[in-house]
Amino acid sequence: MNPPVNPPVGPAKWPRRGIMGGTFDPPHAAHLALAAAAREALSLDTVLFIPAGDPWRKAGRAISPAADRLAMVELAIEGLEWAESSRIEIDRHGPTYTLDTVGELETKRPGDWWLILGEDSLLDLPRWHEAQRLVMRIRLAVVRRDGDDLDAESPLITDSLRAALPGIEDRVDPLPMTRMDVSATDIRTRVRDGLPTDGLLSDVVRSYIDTHGLYR
Repeated sequence: MNPPVNPPVGPAKWPRRGIMGGTFDPPHAAHLALAAAAREALSLDTVLFIPAGDPWRKAGRAISPAADRLAMVELAIEGLEWAESSRIEIDRHGPTYTLDTVGELETKRPGDWWLILGEDSLLDLPRWHEAQRLVMRIRLAVVRRDGDDLDAESPLITDSLRAALPGIEDRVDPLPMTRMDVSATDIRTRVRDGLPTDGLLSDVVRSYIDTHGLYR
């Protein structure tokens, strides 16, 4: 298994931080596993969980109020010393763009930053707001669909991705992680139908969902 590229970006003693962004509706076991995999592989000091405020890519779908999604994130990461929550995108007016978030964080909290993604999100990256600028501004920590197998036959950086975002192959650090088939959509459906969610999200998050009547 090849280790991540993992080059230092700034001074050797700078903090190393990861960004876990998303709707987090709800935050589930795969989110936590992905963040933990990035932390271990890249020796991150902190992983920042950032619920989207106004996710423009999901304008056609109803999502839970930002306050509820932030509260669930805080419950999900409770007790993890390396994890923090941030309301940076919730407090920003207008559509939520990752590029703006990265710029603000780099200004307020200098250090080496990685954007933590699954392979599906990497392949979707060309559709993101100003994706080329984003790729050149922050390194990408990416978990493959194939989980632990970093040497899988299918390339992580496809020809179409390379054509859409020149130079991206030098900006990606692949991560090892056991594959998890966990879906927020499936969890919401299970909650709606009164089914258990054991192993999919934490008990405290499920309790919050039930208490506040989410996904009913």
